[in-house]
Amino acid sequence: MSKVKYFYDSETLSYRKIEPKPGKKIGVVILVTLGIFLAAFILLISYYSIPKIETPKEKKYRLELENFTLQYKLLNKKMNLQQSILDEIAERDNSIYRLYFEANPIDLEERKAGFGGVSRYNKYDGYENSELIKETYQRVDQIAKQISIQSKSLDEIAALAKEKESLLASIPAIQPVRNEDLKRMASGFGFRSDPFTKVRKMHKGMDFTSPRGTPIFATGDGIVIRADNRSSGYGNHIRIDHGYGYKTLYAHLHKYNIKKGQRVKRGDVIGFVGSTGRSQAPHLHYEVFKDGKQINPINFYYGNLTPKEFATLLEKSRQENQSLD
Repeated sequence: MSKVKYFYDSETLSYRKIEPKPGKKIGVVILVTLGIFLAAFILLISYYSIPKIETPKEKKYRLELENFTLQYKLLNKKMNLQQSILDEIAERDNSIYRLYFEANPIDLEERKAGFGGVSRYNKYDGYENSELIKETYQRVDQIAKQISIQSKSLDEIAALAKEKESLLASIPAIQPVRNEDLKRMASGFGFRSDPFTKVRKMHKGMDFTSPRGTPIFATGDGIVIRADNRSSGYGNHIRIDHGYGYKTLYAHLHKYNIKKGQRVKRGDVIGFVGSTGRSQAPHLHYEVFKDGKQINPINFYYGNLTPKEFATLLEKSRQENQSLD
């Protein structure tokens, strides 16, 4: 409550109240208002100038957030490295593995296709580092999908490789009689003079002259489908089904070393050279079939002949001499 001031009036010989001037009151109000604004301004400057005082809990949360942000960035760097490795594997998969096994390459769009739905990562909105979190989860999902696609591709390649391995092991690929056991390559595939009628006719195999009892080898993996002498002219003979449309025939044997239904491997001794059936002298008559048709065996000796030996055999097989059967 403000004090009331009086003055002595000598004319009236009495005390009178001092009334403040109207302008002075307004000035006081203005000064007070300016003082308030000035004080507020000074307090605001002081607030932003003085470092904020953190509570222990606030400091803990701030450090955790900084650590999480750092870990997300490190994780993204690691994913960049993994992505580059995965891209390299995908490149080799398309340009080497799938090409070698005659499989269609996987399109880049298919390998890196995104996930449907624009709201898939919306649940991570509303955080200070939402974009970093969303990007990280998106990268993880994409890499996981690429790994899944690559895994399926490698499974397919493994299956093709196994099939290819079986094919390569089954195709007739060696000479049925060793070179050191040969006296000569008596007759090749083609038109030859028949030893009995002297008529020129098609000779559908190759004749290898060797002493009686010389070992004969299976030229590829397969199953023995015949081991008998019930085929005109061939005498004791063996037929092997190699699968994939390939079969081989070994004729004029002295005796067998296998039986019908037996599974054999390339290089197994299946019988011994003889001169049974329609034959002039001990030798092996050898035929190769593909899809039921007899083809030239000369094309199937790459497994155990050097280029020089093959060239010599090829030259001899082309001579139109007399066959031995």
